[in-house]
Amino acid sequence: MVMRWSWVAGRLLGLLLAASAATLVSEALANGSGRWLCGDFHSHTVLTDGNCTIYEVARQGLERYGLDWMANSEHGGRSRRDLQGNPLPGPVWRWLSLNLYSYPAVQELRHEYPYKLIVQGLEWNVPAHEHASVGIVANEPVAISTFEYQFDAADNDTSRAQEGLEKRHRTHQDALAALTWLKDRYPETSYVIFNHPSRQLKYSVADLRDFHNAAPEVVVGFEGLPGHQKARDRGNYGRKPLAPQVDSDLETRSRTHGGADYMVAKVGGLWDALLGEGRCFWVFASSDFHQTRSGFWPGEYAKTCTMARGGDYRALVEGLRSGNSFAALGDLIQSLGFRAVSGSRQATMGQTLIVRKGRPLTLTIRYCSPAFNHHGEPVRVDHIDLIAGAIRNRAVPGTREYQQDTNDSTRVLKRFATRRQKPGKDGWVSLSFRLASVRSRCISDSGAPTWPPRSPMKPAPKAAPWQMRSWVSTMRPKPAETSGSIRTRFLSSSRPADGESAAAGRKLLRYHAHQEIFASL
Repeated sequence: MVMRWSWVAGRLLGLLLAASAATLVSEALANGSGRWLCGDFHSHTVLTDGNCTIYEVARQGLERYGLDWMANSEHGGRSRRDLQGNPLPGPVWRWLSLNLYSYPAVQELRHEYPYKLIVQGLEWNVPAHEHASVGIVANEPVAISTFEYQFDAADNDTSRAQEGLEKRHRTHQDALAALTWLKDRYPETSYVIFNHPSRQLKYSVADLRDFHNAAPEVVVGFEGLPGHQKARDRGNYGRKPLAPQVDSDLETRSRTHGGADYMVAKVGGLWDALLGEGRCFWVFASSDFHQTRSGFWPGEYAKTCTMARGGDYRALVEGLRSGNSFAALGDLIQSLGFRAVSGSRQATMGQTLIVRKGRPLTLTIRYCSPAFNHHGEPVRVDHIDLIAGAIRNRAVPGTREYQQDTNDSTRVLKRFATRRQKPGKDGWVSLSFRLASVRSRCISDSGAPTWPPRSPMKPAPKAAPWQMRSWVSTMRPKPAETSGSIRTRFLSSSRPADGESAAAGRKLLRYHAHQEIFASL
């Protein structure tokens, strides 16, 4: 799901929720098939460039703010401090500090919080690009430390050459080799989420397509709602006054809009371009916590909630890759459900529904919001936009379409005014929208897929599948088939001026409590 262009123009400052394809939570809880696991995959401690210990970060996220899971995912390269923040005698390569310091601390925390999931991850310095959160929930800590040694752009250590470990940490091709390494060795137990993707403009749509092509089950998406939401430039993207020689389009792309990365903020933009090819490529939110001056604690403001069909680490990874997740800022919603029904057939988010041509389709959106957020501020959803866009076959490497990062077909299909709508006895608000006749393949998600311009749609087949995905997700059409997407976004009534940032204190949190939410179908 993507924000309106007005956000890009600076009229809307808050993207509060990116919802990814999730099964209808009320049904999932009723039959015991799954539950929401809300967590944070990106935080830092004194082991790298954070100001707090791993124990304090975990206590805040897991205890104070009630997260179900967290990942310690700090920079690759070197560590210069121990677990308490004391200087080490000399820098220690991160692959070694993962083994000696970080992973033992994670084991301690797992013992202290037996009903929580704590992942030993890494913020990977992607060769030739920027950062990504990597998690491997198998063969710990050997797998993650070996990955860091071989593929992290900031790790120049060569001491393990005698083990046959080849260094691949310089080029785009090395980045693809790293993803292939994960796919081949840990296809069901690893994930990659690209962090703050537009901050330094080091990820193009062609790069992201390459990454997803290399390891489609491992590359699950990007951090479309980046951390550092307290920073004046929302996300710490370092926006500077536009110099005469700087392209205004590049300046627009390299900052956040309403707290969201440009790739997500622009309706019909890059995210829609990927979704428009039927890619399972989702949007996530994290704290990127370093210290409290420019960031919130894990779980304090940003959450990624994943529908998991089990309580272990494999179930978590499966949920992240399935698209059955939603990302929320300011606790605008705490549960989300989406269902598509046509005749006797129905599907929830993350599933595909085959609809006979000409038959009606009913979409039902259900959500639940807390009365107040963590800081005691009231939470209110003002309206919800249902957004639609077309999708087509995947672009071929080397073609103009492969460089295309827009989807001109994206539009707001329906706006639901929810400000005065009261929840039912179960605490949920329910909304529905009916398509009288389905005439082409469509995708239902919370972000719109992209359709490269001037690419004519092919005639619709007799049966049109709908697939519900996450935050802005799309249906997965079969090769050579056309389809579209439908997504939802939740918005509050607050409209702070562009440039107003996450100043400190309750004033900021009031503002955050009324920002926009996006839900994916």
